[in-house]
Amino acid sequence: MFKLCFYVPESHLESVKAAVFTAGGGQIGNYEACCWQVLGEGQFRPCAGSNPFLGQVGELERVSEWKVELVVADEHIKPAVAALRKAHPYETPAYEVWQLASI
Repeated sequence: MFKLCFYVPESHLESVKAAVFTAGGGQIGNYEACCWQVLGEGQFRPCAGSNPFLGQVGELERVSEWKVELVVADEHIKPAVAALRKAHPYETPAYEVWQLASI
């Protein structure tokens, strides 16, 4: 089992979650589309050669983003990350994948 966390602007929150759920993420027992989310603020500065969804090259950008956390079974983690990357509007989306211990 893995834990997947990602950051996404509100404009794409539901579509990115839907893509990850369709790929098998967020299933716990007899429940599906399970996640936890919280609103926060992210920041980044696009560098030369980037093609930012938001902001301008060389300028610091601050944006309201949702942090979404969910579990993903071993056999679904690669498809879930691929779906996240495909559905996400950012050129380089920020996400984390953690392997969970079974105790």
